[in-house]
Amino acid sequence: MTITTMKTKSTPIVPRFPNPIGIFAALTLSILTLTCMAADWPQWRGPQRNGVSSETGLLKQWPAEGPRLLWQVKDAGKGYAAPAVAGNRLYLLSNEGLEDEFVQAHDVADGRRLWRTRLGKVGNPNQQPRFPAARSTPTVDGEVLFALGSDGDLACVETVTGKIRWQKSLREDFGGKPGTWAYAESPLVDGDLLLCTPGGGDATLVALDKRNGNVLWKCAISGANEAAYASAIIVETGGLKQYVQMISGGLVGVDAKSGRLLWRYDKTVSKYKANIPSPVARGAWVFSAGAGTGAGTVKLTMANGNVQAEEVYFGPKLPTAIGGSVLVGDYLYGTSAQGLMCLDFTTGQVKWENPALGAASLLHADGHLYLHGENGTVALVETTPDGYREKGRFNPPNRPTRSQPMEKSWAYPVVANGRLYLRDHDILWCYDVKSLTASN
Repeated sequence: MTITTMKTKSTPIVPRFPNPIGIFAALTLSILTLTCMAADWPQWRGPQRNGVSSETGLLKQWPAEGPRLLWQVKDAGKGYAAPAVAGNRLYLLSNEGLEDEFVQAHDVADGRRLWRTRLGKVGNPNQQPRFPAARSTPTVDGEVLFALGSDGDLACVETVTGKIRWQKSLREDFGGKPGTWAYAESPLVDGDLLLCTPGGGDATLVALDKRNGNVLWKCAISGANEAAYASAIIVETGGLKQYVQMISGGLVGVDAKSGRLLWRYDKTVSKYKANIPSPVARGAWVFSAGAGTGAGTVKLTMANGNVQAEEVYFGPKLPTAIGGSVLVGDYLYGTSAQGLMCLDFTTGQVKWENPALGAASLLHADGHLYLHGENGTVALVETTPDGYREKGRFNPPNRPTRSQPMEKSWAYPVVANGRLYLRDHDILWCYDVKSLTASN
């Protein structure tokens, strides 16, 4: 593994104590853990799965050359998966060739690999267009993480050692049916429940006991039921908790307790069969998008124990890019090939548009959007409905050579503990985005 470390002062890492003794030690551990977790990015799209960080004290403007590069790893393995960061470790899925897909842990101080554990082979290697690679972000849950390989190999892995505690195959154990580009979902942890989307008619969605992998319930959905490429979110409305997910046939809502299908909405199914962006929700409002088709929002209402999804708005030119959207205040921000867009979440009214970086993955932190363009460029943009206000952009060094013209920089950016993490295929970068004022 090739690691280039820049000579610079590292951000201090708060230690965790594995075996505290006594009440005082236990209380200390709780305080330290909460402090670390407040700025961690332990799963797909961050702490709340919405692409929004509560972290503050970050740079409001980048230098012309971009923020300070702390380190880069030049052979992190192939893949389009985004990292998860918890405490002093970063976790990432990658592959080498088509027979070895793995999850790995790195030290955030210098990028050094700590362990690597094989999950299985790369799924659907003959897909067209051909982009066979690792795709899923691991979900960190205390002393374990849950990783899903592109061929449907699901594993519960110890974060300290990389040892596998239990494994399942979405294909073999649940008759799973992934889409053309194999499995890309990031598993959802909700209490003791672990939610995955095998696809197919027997267990379109499945809830497992996260402690041992035992089945809690299965949800069988008829019609177009192959797994898509989005990840499920939790939506609570009218006192009912449900899991909302995008499958090949559209957006679905499932009762969290029983797995009963509650509703479905197919207006935003991608005409390219590429249902990729994860849904975005607030209260009873759920936004979804499909490339080549459009995007829109439904409002969930309850009547006589049933849930209905009523379309509020739909537009063919709203944000549909792979990089997803984020909701900040009353406004939704997302991209398409034409650039970045801000719209009123409840009405769909477009407030402004700007070419920016074209299609991009994005997150929100400390009043700003962090954009990782499909063209590889990175930008910082103020989060405001008043207009496009760019605060810096740069191109990471040593970007990989593309295997084909259609391949892009698809990995989502991550902000955790004052650092920006970027992944582009086998390259991993770490930048210092902590404000000097906040550091003093």
